[in-house]
Amino acid sequence: MRAPSLRLTIELESKRMEERQLIRATPAARALARRMKVMLSNVTGTGYKGRIHIEDVAGWNFQGKVHISPLARRIAEAHNIDLTGIRGTGHNDKVIKDDVLLLISDPELKARLTRDDFAEATAAPKILSKISKQLHVVPAEGKPGLPVKVEETADTETVPLSMMRKIIAKRMSESYFSIPSFIQTWEIDMTELLELRKKLMDPIKEKTDKKLTVTDLISYAVVKTLMKHKYINASLNNEATEITFHNYVNLGMAVGLDEGLLVPVVKNADKMSLSELVVSLKDVTERTFSKKLMPDEQTGSTFTISNLGMYGVEHFTAIINQPNAAILSVSSTKDTIVARNGEAVIRPIMKISLTSDHRIIDGLTAAKFMTDLKQLLENPLSLLI
Repeated sequence: MRAPSLRLTIELESKRMEERQLIRATPAARALARRMKVMLSNVTGTGYKGRIHIEDVAGWNFQGKVHISPLARRIAEAHNIDLTGIRGTGHNDKVIKDDVLLLISDPELKARLTRDDFAEATAAPKILSKISKQLHVVPAEGKPGLPVKVEETADTETVPLSMMRKIIAKRMSESYFSIPSFIQTWEIDMTELLELRKKLMDPIKEKTDKKLTVTDLISYAVVKTLMKHKYINASLNNEATEITFHNYVNLGMAVGLDEGLLVPVVKNADKMSLSELVVSLKDVTERTFSKKLMPDEQTGSTFTISNLGMYGVEHFTAIINQPNAAILSVSSTKDTIVARNGEAVIRPIMKISLTSDHRIIDGLTAAKFMTDLKQLLENPLSLLI
């Protein structure tokens, strides 16, 4: 085999240097890309001015090379489930059975597959029949067909955590125990915002065929306020050595399901008008409930809102959705007696709480953000300017 010519070697090295200069990436991201044999030009960076971080490389899927376990593939093929672009929760993003089950919306079908019919078919019927008299058989994670004992009495039932709940438990624990956070709670007089909603409902309905909600208006106000407070709309890297300030808002909206919590993300919400944001929020929320949300629509948030107001919750504080620097908790609106101009009057009062990462956000920084947000919510006409 002939050795490459000196001219070819120089050209290749020159090309590599040129790519290195054009592509902004952290040293850690470049090192991981070399190990994973990933071309940085294929990776979308989430850092400042598109800089690529190690998380961007780690989360990148090889197009057309989705790694799938045999059992997950069999279930997907049997029920016509497209796994293209799906990022699994197994080793090296491998798609496993539990990932496929999350894509199935039919509760009866999901319950049947959870009992692992595919795996049971490969086991000896006599052995399974004997075991089933003593055990409630469910699949052991990563070991299809192996029974796990589930304790059942007349009063209790103990079952393994679902894959979704395991992921939620892991992420919530990491956030709660690794982030030194603090909370500020503010009261908002919703009189003007509720009046504005009444006036805008018909025009928004006519334009979008969607119902304008209080959540939509709060979200719009949050997006507008975030663009003035870069530390609230920032993120800290895993090594806690770099802060990334985002010049855009990818708004995460916590959505509760029976199986757990998902956070769909509206990308580039800062570029949207109120009507566009209404449509986008409804779209991702509806597809979250119908289990049609794509994996990349659950990542990349720069700030998250958790709203339990529609359930009558008077006050709560949410845990930060990493890698966000903060999360806003929105409670219900209650008629409350308050003092106005020396008189006791009744006003619709809503409580909102900001949970902040104290490593990058100080109390004064959070207070300034909440002051501006309160001002905008109580004087919402400026939203339309």
